[in-house]
Amino acid sequence: MSQDIRDLVTPSCDLLALGEPTHLEPAFGHARNELFIQLVEERGFRSIALETDRIPALALDDHVRDGAGDFDKAMREGIAFGRGELAPNRELITWMREYNRTRPPEERLAFHGFDAEMENLSAPSPRHYLEAARAYLARDEGLASPLALAADPAVDIASLAGDDERWSRTEAVLDAACSVGATPEAEALRCLADDMLTEFHARAPRLIAATSRAAWYRAKAHLMAAIGLLRYHRQLARPAEEHVRISRMLATRDALMVENLLDIRAIEADRGPTLVFGHNLHLQRDPSHMRMRDLDLDWYGAGAILGPLVGERYVFVAN
Repeated sequence: MSQDIRDLVTPSCDLLALGEPTHLEPAFGHARNELFIQLVEERGFRSIALETDRIPALALDDHVRDGAGDFDKAMREGIAFGRGELAPNRELITWMREYNRTRPPEERLAFHGFDAEMENLSAPSPRHYLEAARAYLARDEGLASPLALAADPAVDIASLAGDDERWSRTEAVLDAACSVGATPEAEALRCLADDMLTEFHARAPRLIAATSRAAWYRAKAHLMAAIGLLRYHRQLARPAEEHVRISRMLATRDALMVENLLDIRAIEADRGPTLVFGHNLHLQRDPSHMRMRDLDLDWYGAGAILGPLVGERYVFVAN
């Protein structure tokens, strides 16, 4: 199987997606590991992106590249829903760390998460990510900007966000009337985040010179995580029939996956292609359908969106 998949890596392919029908069968993870090792050694791949939350996965990337942090803690936090305890995932990270140990930084393998931090029963507050992004912008205090309000400590993100629990509680996801997403405070945070994204690009030359390109992308990832959560919570606040509402939630999550994957490719463009691994429903090129209870759910998954966007750069293989 691995040989056949490797034959699909044409010169134009920089996103090779390997799907799985379930997250809990270890055989698919072992096959992924075997394929990734071959792609690294034979085809110049330098990164892998798993269906796990992008920001928590950064701790695993630090461990993979530089040995930073505790391995067990990074596995628990970096791969969601206890899947960091699965043997194939532990073996993958261990192999990547050993591969990187004797190589210069520019040749080291990178680990990415491409998912957004949201599920059907919970979605956290954007506060932490907004504060992290603003702290990065504050490093460039010398720049006179008409958008300086976004980095101004006087703008109290914590007060606008309020108690984190009011965002993440199950009722806020299941009932549009209980959602925070359409409140004046949430709208103010959405406007603030949009201004901050403009600042990230307007200040990029100074910020990158003062820190690094990698630090800029990492801080931007925090801001995009906040923007994604604000978009998702806004969807949660829109009343609709249950099957329509849940389909919108799934569509929003997959659209955010696409943004993450395109951002990952921007980071990795000069280093080599990326192997992507996740559920078939997210990665397939056809529209996705799922039956949940008595509900028929239909939406465009990440692969169905990427296909027309990037063409032959994206190749999907289902298990």
